[in-house]
Amino acid sequence: MPRVWDISPPVSASSPVFPGDTAFVQQWTARIAPGCPVNVSVLRLSPHTGAHADAPLHYDAAGAAIGTLDLQPYLGRCRVIHAIGCTPLIEWRHVERHLHELPPRVLLRTYAKAPLDAFDPDLCAFAPDTVARLADLGVGLIGIDTASIDPAASKTLPGHQVIRRRGLRVLENLLLDEVPEGDYELIALPLKLVGADASPVRAILRELT
Repeated sequence: MPRVWDISPPVSASSPVFPGDTAFVQQWTARIAPGCPVNVSVLRLSPHTGAHADAPLHYDAAGAAIGTLDLQPYLGRCRVIHAIGCTPLIEWRHVERHLHELPPRVLLRTYAKAPLDAFDPDLCAFAPDTVARLADLGVGLIGIDTASIDPAASKTLPGHQVIRRRGLRVLENLLLDEVPEGDYELIALPLKLVGADASPVRAILRELT
């Protein structure tokens, strides 16, 4: 059987969220007891909780919602590239040696060990030129192990604006701590949330055979 890497961080009340975003809350509406055969809960969370896919609607007022997008970009061959400690921005020089026969999906690992219990205001982000040059090479999806492809304090979101113009898809907040550099099969399907600006994903990598 091909090996599988789970690249989704755990989601719980302790999961960090972007400052000002909605924290995860789970409440029980029914518990197994005499007269009740099931446990049922209600969840309150931002669609940007944990590993997630941004929709164009997130960064474009006229953009498509996540539930209307083609799933093909989120499924298929990808390359994991290590750019650990390349703060504050992942520049072209940090990735160019990995780009021979590049598949259409690229995931960047920037943390030696991802923070799972606190938001990182100094997160590493993509330089907009890096996003544009990956698009020039035929990349249709980029992913990163931080909470955003743009710096946390950015108000203009230049990386997101590049993916808007070029029609790329994006995954954020992946967990790549245990994943060696190389090529894999990515499976990271968003939920069919027909009006939402993003969706959590259960992202995995599968060993190529």
